Amino acid sequence: MLWVYKPVSAPQAETLSKSAGIGPVIAELLVRAGYEDPAVAAEFLNPDLSRLEDPFLVGNVVPAVERLKTAIAGRQKVIVLGDYDVDGVSSTALLVLVLRRFGLDPTFVVPRRSEDGYGLSRSAIDRALEVGRPDLFIALDCGTNSHDEVAYLVGQGIDVLVVDHHRSKEKPLDQGLLINPHVTGPNGEAPQPAWQHLCTVGLVFKLMHGLLKQLRIENHPVAARVKLREHLDLVAMGTIADLVPLLGENRILAKTGLRILQETARPGLRALMEVSGITNTQLIQPVDISFRLGPRINASGRLADAALSVELLLTEDPDFARETAQQLDQFNRERQDIERKITEEAERMIEENYIADAGIVLFSEAWHPGVVGIVAGRVTRLYNRPCIVLGNEGDLAKGSGRSVDGINLVEILSRCPQGLASWGGHPMAVGVSLPKVELEGFRSRFANTVREQVGSGVTEAQLAISAWLTPEQINEGLMDELDTLHPYGQGNPEPVFGLAKVVLRRRPEIFKFRHFRFWVEDGRGRALGGVAWKMADRIPPVGVPLDLAVELNWNFFNDRKMLQLELIDWRTAS
Repeated sequence: MLWVYKPVSAPQAETLSKSAGIGPVIAELLVRAGYEDPAVAAEFLNPDLSRLEDPFLVGNVVPAVERLKTAIAGRQKVIVLGDYDVDGVSSTALLVLVLRRFGLDPTFVVPRRSEDGYGLSRSAIDRALEVGRPDLFIALDCGTNSHDEVAYLVGQGIDVLVVDHHRSKEKPLDQGLLINPHVTGPNGEAPQPAWQHLCTVGLVFKLMHGLLKQLRIENHPVAARVKLREHLDLVAMGTIADLVPLLGENRILAKTGLRILQETARPGLRALMEVSGITNTQLIQPVDISFRLGPRINASGRLADAALSVELLLTEDPDFARETAQQLDQFNRERQDIERKITEEAERMIEENYIADAGIVLFSEAWHPGVVGIVAGRVTRLYNRPCIVLGNEGDLAKGSGRSVDGINLVEILSRCPQGLASWGGHPMAVGVSLPKVELEGFRSRFANTVREQVGSGVTEAQLAISAWLTPEQINEGLMDELDTLHPYGQGNPEPVFGLAKVVLRRRPEIFKFRHFRFWVEDGRGRALGGVAWKMADRIPPVGVPLDLAVELNWNFFNDRKMLQLELIDWRTAS
């Protein structure tokens, strides 16, 4: 792994440190991230809800609010169809919860992956309409490109509202209302940059914010009692899980939402935290959503019916919550077993056949389409190049792709769409399906397109060092300052610090065969404990000057909070 450190302007960092009243380490990190202006830095460090912009600036929120007001006034029948990932599930729960407060009883439907495929499919629509024809049909986290399906609904006299953040490959919907920050307006207006990073649950939040503002102006008796802030736990989960940049309004929503999630009273979320091993004393971080809560919510959609996850978020019944959370946990264990086997097979395929490809496409008749996205993420990180992993679905190969920093998968696929039956998503994650007979041609086109964009350097993983520290600088004061940079995620990566010429005095201790603990001493003899995950096959030597690349975190154990180094990489000091 190539370590990369680019020093920032020392005068700029010093000026920011003095003007903003922050330490030199935080000042360096902010300058590196482009926040050298004190006012901009202050806004980043204090992501307050008061900084959210007017929801009515989002395209089509005004007519969408009017349509929802009509539904509320007339007690109309509403059907909500949301996608089966965390963004879709949390979007559905948020919309249903708010509309219920206004006396509506929306029916919610989630596509069944094996029966309906992805998104606003005719199969999912027909299943939704089994309960009767609604006055309003709302599609969440899907539908941007569903011209035929929306026309089918409109043709039956049903009003359609689509709230989605997936990028469009075609002209905007010419029927129904579409709220999508990436789509040009009906007169060719450019998408609004201010909203481009919001995922669907963020857009639903803006829509509900607009609805409440308008109804409060009109003195609706319920509007003043609805506290939208209390639903930010759902917004944080969908935003963090969907890998959208945690900048701007996403940062505000995620940071506040994590605090709400910490104290959430929802029986479903409390039960899900319990089966996920998240304790009441633990500070919930994005990693807990990404690797604990999110996978369990996703597991029902991958292996069964994601409507179960929506029901979990909506329930007020603690017994149902516990039973459902345990069921999702079991689904997740099954998913992990399937994923582990597929990952091993995928790695063998790459080593034997595709190690030279700049962009990798994998397929097997035996692979479950519901878990290949997770496998794509794993092999992408392992080989540091974009990977698309496809499973078997009849005549189609269907699956997901994941990318690495600097490579936009939407742009890549837009340059080699030949043979694809469908595709779409965001720069870092896409869904793809194609006839199996097109596999070899697409594999070649994808690899060549990636190579044309990035050259041959894509296979060399780089580790960006955010700042170099001495062990003496690592203390609770620094940790308190680092807390102001949270939440970490896309667009705001967790800083990796370099420690130069550190000498380990004690041999690291291996635990659970795969990991090891280690200790670093500062100049005063104070010991700093650290952990290295899945690195037991690469133990650093004792008594030799080493450079360590670490992240700094709190370790919560037995109601104690301890500062901990997490080793990312090490090398012999030069």
